[in-house]
Amino acid sequence: MSSSVEEPLDLIRLSLDERIHVKCRGERELRGKLHSYDQHLNMVLGDVEETVTTVEVDEDTYEEIVRTSKRSIEMLFVRGDVVILVSPPVRTT
Repeated sequence: MSSSVEEPLDLIRLSLDERIHVKCRGERELRGKLHSYDQHLNMVLGDVEETVTTVEVDEDTYEEIVRTSKRSIEMLFVRGDVVILVSPPVRTT
């Protein structure tokens, strides 16, 4: 298996069995181990930590209230059309 990146999906291929960061629509972020993916960026992640950020505006003070919730998920199917960004693991050379 080659370790060079020639096409965009090569970056994903090189991240198989590694922990990746996925930013999704709806202010959701996922960190988990990439088990599989396809050309549509549908992915199966294991040992996932999901972070959801919500922003509300206080009607009296007009201040933004930011809430963050986290949960752990053993196995997760991510549909490719919600994916905004995929970040591979940090590599040390």
